[in-house]
Amino acid sequence: MEVHFTRERIVVPELALESREVGACVEFLGIVREDEGGRTLTGLSYEAYEVMARTEFARIHAELAEKFSIAAATVIHRIGWVPVGEASLFVRVQAKHRGAAIGYCGELIDRMKQDVPIWKVTE
Repeated sequence: MEVHFTRERIVVPELALESREVGACVEFLGIVREDEGGRTLTGLSYEAYEVMARTEFARIHAELAEKFSIAAATVIHRIGWVPVGEASLFVRVQAKHRGAAIGYCGELIDRMKQDVPIWKVTE
């Protein structure tokens, strides 16, 4: 699993298939919305404890890899100010079959929101 943090706008990396056996690639962009809990926003600010975040992502990946057979996973999370309409998160999962790619992606995002020390601050 690759994990990257950036203060720049997320640029979706070119797709390089992990192997010729990859039959599914799922990509997810988490985009900052204008409305957060009934408040109108211009953006969000993200903070992360990067060392611990990488450790948590590795732990989550190890657990999910026992459940889903995937070939590769990439996460890019933006930190700092992210204006409305721009992506704060990019996830790409490659697998032999779509079920594994979709399942892994969804559970990874759910677990990230629960366990990974990344915080959003409404402004």
